[in-house]
Amino acid sequence: MIKQAIVFIISLFVVIPVSHLTAQQQKAAHYSFTIQQALDFAKANNMQVKNALLAVQAQKETNREITASALPSISASANLTKYLELPVSLLPGEIFGQPAGSYIPVRFGTKYNSTAGIQLQQTLFDGQVFIGLQARRTSVDFQMKNVEVTEELIKANIHKVYYQLIASKTQISILDANIQRLEKLETDTRLLYKNGFAEKIDEDKVAIQLTNLNTEKAKALNAIQIGYLGLKTLLGMHPQDTLELSDKLTESQIEITLLADTGYSYQDRKEYQYLELAKKLNEYNIKRYELSYLPSLYFSGAYNKNAQRNTFDFLAKGGDWFTTSFIGFNLAVPIFSGFSKDARLAKSKIELRQTNIQLENLRNTIENEVQQARISFSSAQNTLRFQKKNMELAEKVYNQTRKKYELGTGSNIEISAAQTDLITAQNNYLSALYSAIVARVDFLKATGKL
Repeated sequence: MIKQAIVFIISLFVVIPVSHLTAQQQKAAHYSFTIQQALDFAKANNMQVKNALLAVQAQKETNREITASALPSISASANLTKYLELPVSLLPGEIFGQPAGSYIPVRFGTKYNSTAGIQLQQTLFDGQVFIGLQARRTSVDFQMKNVEVTEELIKANIHKVYYQLIASKTQISILDANIQRLEKLETDTRLLYKNGFAEKIDEDKVAIQLTNLNTEKAKALNAIQIGYLGLKTLLGMHPQDTLELSDKLTESQIEITLLADTGYSYQDRKEYQYLELAKKLNEYNIKRYELSYLPSLYFSGAYNKNAQRNTFDFLAKGGDWFTTSFIGFNLAVPIFSGFSKDARLAKSKIELRQTNIQLENLRNTIENEVQQARISFSSAQNTLRFQKKNMELAEKVYNQTRKKYELGTGSNIEISAAQTDLITAQNNYLSALYSAIVARVDFLKATGKL
């Protein structure tokens, strides 16, 4: 039954956030969506997609940090010192004619000392920084591809739930038609009973069937409400908002898709593109650790002003400020780091092999999924056609049996059996329609064309 399918799919893919349940204060909005409008809305509002997009922004900030390591670093400093007691230095006593080995304590310097300056540092060569700069674009692409993978998963789920709800309209219309038939049959049976051409038990049997159908309709409507809540959550809507689905589902839509299939490529799948970017990042990682064995070269420079006073008059005119400046180069040559670099390099190579294995496994998985999806889709199409013909035949048999019953040439048992067969055929048709919907979505997703 379609209502069971809706509940099942929602339980698999949807968890209603607590924040949505507590948003009753917000004013309810009304939406009417085609499937494409629903997908566009989810792209901008789905919580998982929003988190994935935030990961992209976080990676961009990380890239800014990497870029900063290759740019000049400029800093300024200022220092003011007041000596409460000037430091004591010991001079050899023999300088002043004292015995050898003796020392004379003296104090040098001024009470106040001030220094102000600016420093510059620039990385000229660092292998790890160099590779980090090269990997920036790939890192952002990697996070963007994760967004696309997330969007595709949400997209597949929206397609299934959206069209399940569209198909549920057919279920309700079929139930309404069956209820109308039974209500007519109940009226006719009551008249036959009053005129002595039927028994009370015949009237009671029809009443029981009618009650069962009304109960079935109530359950279906409840399942549809749950389905709408699930779809709203997938879209990123608030539960109190109202949602209408404006698209229609026809069997021709399901038929066309398979006929239009012209093949597929591994690169059509977002997951495969995602892993290829992961492999590229692994390769950058290996290069980074390989270049860590090379020396690093840095440039530095500084310009400082220094003043010394016995009174605090640094701002007075005429005071001397002495200049100190320098430029220099620093070459850092790695010699031994306890084999940590070897371990990191070996680990990065293992991670690359793991990614290659994942790619190979994904290729096999894609092949399997495409073959299964193609078989399932073709089978679902055939089943749908057969079940539609069977439903039409069951409806024809029921109408003929009802006419016989109204003319008094048929029995209540015959019409009850015909009614049961018709309901079974209708349920089978709905089940086949649902299976075709899911098979269509799975086929498009497997071939990377959803």
